Amino acid sequence: MGGGVGRAHAPRVLWCRWHRKKERRQAQIDLIEELLGWAGVQHATQILDVGCGIGGSSLYLAEKFGAHATGITLSPVQANRAIERSQAAGLGDRTAFQVADALAMPFADQSFDLVWTLESGEHMPDKQQFLRECDRVLKPGGTLLMATWCHRPTAPPHTPLTADEQKHLEDIYRVYCLPYVISLPEYEAIAQSLSLQSIRTADWSTAVAPFWNVVIDSAVTPSAILGLLRSGWTTIQAALSLGLMQRGYERGLIRFGVLCATKV
Repeated sequence: MGGGVGRAHAPRVLWCRWHRKKERRQAQIDLIEELLGWAGVQHATQILDVGCGIGGSSLYLAEKFGAHATGITLSPVQANRAIERSQAAGLGDRTAFQVADALAMPFADQSFDLVWTLESGEHMPDKQQFLRECDRVLKPGGTLLMATWCHRPTAPPHTPLTADEQKHLEDIYRVYCLPYVISLPEYEAIAQSLSLQSIRTADWSTAVAPFWNVVIDSAVTPSAILGLLRSGWTTIQAALSLGLMQRGYERGLIRFGVLCATKV
């Protein structure tokens, strides 16, 4: 099922906010709020942030809902930084961060009423197992809310990926250390095979694409260029790779897909 209102409304709002080049933290908050509003999430008590990074979403959601948020990441460095941030924010008693594999989560069935995953699905080497685990730990009546990088739809009436598009994706996989990405309809099909209902999806690429332009603009200032030169080739290569994502969005190959569903 398509995203309907979500697809029409959110990209326009987010584009305006990112186009004004807001401070990066505020842009993340805006995205979180747009996702919650689109999915209709108004409360939560036990939240799981899958692929939590340094805890930005977890901390915001815990404070917003007065909830307990658990974040998991494969990086000990990220987990430790998230713990430091939670303590500095006075949220140490309402958040927990740990190193864990999203494909084999160390949680009991039906543990959370909101499973949140922002820009993590693209890193998962097994998309089906990833969503199966999200479904498993979700309480009945709970919400799965996911935003992830995708490639364009390829099932009829769309056309298969061309050799040039596949090469573009492979370049992105290499520089961003990604296993692969799939299309949003493929995510929806996986969700339909699980104990999930009221599945909705939306393509927010129009909203997100300008963000890459802002990032690239910020990377070509004289001070930024000097910093890159001092940082060495690895950092320079990472900065240059931003153009891969920008061109991917421009040609319609890369998509920013969102999906929400309710556990039966």
